[in-house]
Amino acid sequence: MTGVGQGRRDELAATLARVRSRIAAACAAAGRDPAQVRLLPVTKTFPARDVATLVDLGLLDAAEDRDAEAAAKMAEVAALRRAAEVRWHMVGRVQRNKCPSVARWAAQVQSVDSARLVEALHRAASSAMQAGQRQGALGVLVQASLDGDPARGGCPLPELQALADRVAAASPQLRLEGVMGVVPLGMDPGAAFAQLDVAAQRLRRSHPAAVELSAGMSGDLEQAIEHGSTCVRVGTALLGDRPLISR
Repeated sequence: MTGVGQGRRDELAATLARVRSRIAAACAAAGRDPAQVRLLPVTKTFPARDVATLVDLGLLDAAEDRDAEAAAKMAEVAALRRAAEVRWHMVGRVQRNKCPSVARWAAQVQSVDSARLVEALHRAASSAMQAGQRQGALGVLVQASLDGDPARGGCPLPELQALADRVAAASPQLRLEGVMGVVPLGMDPGAAFAQLDVAAQRLRRSHPAAVELSAGMSGDLEQAIEHGSTCVRVGTALLGDRPLISR
């Protein structure tokens, strides 16, 4: 093993065990199988050596929210763990001019919230495929807005179905995989996740393969699992407080 000290490895092993225990307890309370809930580490601002350590601990997914950081980190992790096949997820808002880069490295974009972004990702994924820079469709989650605030990102719930239809129509370059949501500031997490679960179930009726519901983070993953989350995005509880960086 290279790239991280034993102390940090032990720390990450301990926090991973605690997060997995929380997921298992939440699933037991909800009568669900823990295997139905994927843990997605949100590794933004943390170094590639931490991602490599999480790979050693059995986690083969990582999430980032900025294209430039993700692309560079992906290359560094690939050099540190050459045999590992890490799936990288984009969870932050995507500017359309960044789509060509995102389409080269992302296995999944969880933050698709507009028809214009769908079209940009479709073009970018098509170009990346033709250039041999990606294999297979780009996975997409449509991001739902629970408060309708455009400044926070997300598609208003009444428009979510039409957006999902747009993604599905962009096959085979894009693959509709489900719904993502974030609890708005000041909103009760349980109420927010209940709304999100209803929206996800409604979408599945017309798109049965779109089974993923990405909901819940470090502070509210239990409520999300109670309301059907299949993917919890965990940063602080797993990796610790984020290091201060300048942008």
